[in-house]
Amino acid sequence: MTLPNQQVLSPKLYTRLFTTDHRIIGLQYLALALFSVTIGTLLSLVMRIHLVWPTWPLPLHGLILPEDYLAVVTLHGTIMLFFVLTTAPQAGFGNLILPSQLGARHMAFPVLNALSFWTTAAALITLLSSPLVPNGAAISGWTAYPPLSAVAAAGPGQGLGMDLWLVSISLFALASTASSINILTTIIRNRCPGLTWDRLPLTVWGWFTAALLSLIAFSVLLAALLLLFCDRHCGTGFFVPTGDLVNGVLHRGANGSPLLWLHLFWFFGHPEVYIAILPGMGLTSMLLANFSRRRPFAYRTMIYTTLLIGLLGLLVWGHHMFVSGLNPFASSAFSVSSIAIAIPATAKVLSWLATIWRAKPQYTTAMLFSLGFVSLFIAGGLTGPILAQPILDQYLNNTLFVVAHFHLIMAMAGVFGLFAATYYWFPQISAALGKPNLILSESLGRWHFWITILAAYAVFLPMHLSGLAGEPRHYAQLTTGSLTPTTALLARTIPANLHTTYSAFVLAAAQLLFFYNLVRTLLRGTPAPENPWQSTTLEWHPQFTNPFFPLPASDEETEKIIVYRDPCHYHAPPSGTIFIPQWMPDASIDPKPE
Repeated sequence: MTLPNQQVLSPKLYTRLFTTDHRIIGLQYLALALFSVTIGTLLSLVMRIHLVWPTWPLPLHGLILPEDYLAVVTLHGTIMLFFVLTTAPQAGFGNLILPSQLGARHMAFPVLNALSFWTTAAALITLLSSPLVPNGAAISGWTAYPPLSAVAAAGPGQGLGMDLWLVSISLFALASTASSINILTTIIRNRCPGLTWDRLPLTVWGWFTAALLSLIAFSVLLAALLLLFCDRHCGTGFFVPTGDLVNGVLHRGANGSPLLWLHLFWFFGHPEVYIAILPGMGLTSMLLANFSRRRPFAYRTMIYTTLLIGLLGLLVWGHHMFVSGLNPFASSAFSVSSIAIAIPATAKVLSWLATIWRAKPQYTTAMLFSLGFVSLFIAGGLTGPILAQPILDQYLNNTLFVVAHFHLIMAMAGVFGLFAATYYWFPQISAALGKPNLILSESLGRWHFWITILAAYAVFLPMHLSGLAGEPRHYAQLTTGSLTPTTALLARTIPANLHTTYSAFVLAAAQLLFFYNLVRTLLRGTPAPENPWQSTTLEWHPQFTNPFFPLPASDEETEKIIVYRDPCHYHAPPSGTIFIPQWMPDASIDPKPE
């Protein structure tokens, strides 16, 4: 017999789970990313503990063997890169905010949108199941370099666990490609009247460029994964040369090359950095302007630099291959293009600094995390031109110097962008959940920011020094019982590793403040005004800030929103600053951006 309450709640739960409402799908992506980042963070702590205390037994597992450590490294990198840094800013906040910033009620392809999410969820489940299969999870890192990854009998972690890794990332590539098509079509076709290309918020330009990169990069990655799977099970030899001896087995077949995998993988791998960071760049530009009560400095230039970063991001993959036997002339070309990408990146930094110069910003938590994004982007970016030099990269390649570089500029800067988005758009999140517009605690948010940024620098700045001292990445144990020049060299990095490990615990503990703030606000948070930040973009239009409402079948059923100007218009009369939203008609305002 079915209880009356079940008759009411079950259909509602079902429709929420399998909805085509872009707001709920955005929240589903964010929930998936939150779950993923929790697992990824715990795995990183396991890595740090093992490096400084190699005899520490993992609870319910025992001593961590080298293959176990490499499996943890692979899972950590794959989860954080794909299911956090790619999923949350592009698919999560993109679904939640993008249509309303365009004045639209839905994404271009709602059913495809829902299918993309469930495919992503299936990819995550497939990946997390890999440690449970015989021979364990994949141990090839998130880069899966052949020939070991191309031979199923190569050793531990190269059997079914590697196949599950390939299936997981293939599913993710399919989902990301479909999501990118949806985002691009929505931006091109679903803009409200008056929202011309030069009036789009810079956040939309970040999503647009990242979607273009995703469409190209993930298509190439999917092809590479298919070829690698064929090498493993169909007798092909795309990535394995004839005469290669792997685990006592001599390969006889097509004369392939591991360099082909490197070209295909890094053609995806480096644009992936910008897929993760471009939405954060767009949001930072808008938040710095909003809380400084100014228009972004050189607005059109910021649009061009976003597109230029995307274009150059497709041309620099070879700097990951300087030590792989790449032609020296090709190395020089990739070095030049890698240094050239610093030009639009520097233009963005100068625009951010000019926007807040001599302003009197409101130092909200969202503003602080945006400033933290700028700080981490600069700190991580300064080491980019160093690694772009082939002669220097030959020494620093595959050391902790590289790990510190990309963690600062992509991981930490990307996460700070996510935190800024969460604190800024939380009223939108609570409205999508059917609650009043709620605002996260600013006092807890400030504690969260300061502990997080100090701990982030404490973790990753010493890694540069360890890398300069020669400490390699992916080493399961820094010292052994025998005393050799190598172990003596690595033993000198143990104090720095201890400092990094303790700082990593502080960094992870600081996120408990965020979780507490999140739960506390959802349970008994303070209601906020419809437009708490006095923002000018369309997601703060009254139609989009009310508690959860059913989406209409078409835009014709609702009042049309019309855009009259570009975002971030402010006046500063003697009585105080006045903000002028994009949807407010005012003939006295110049409708054209600078």
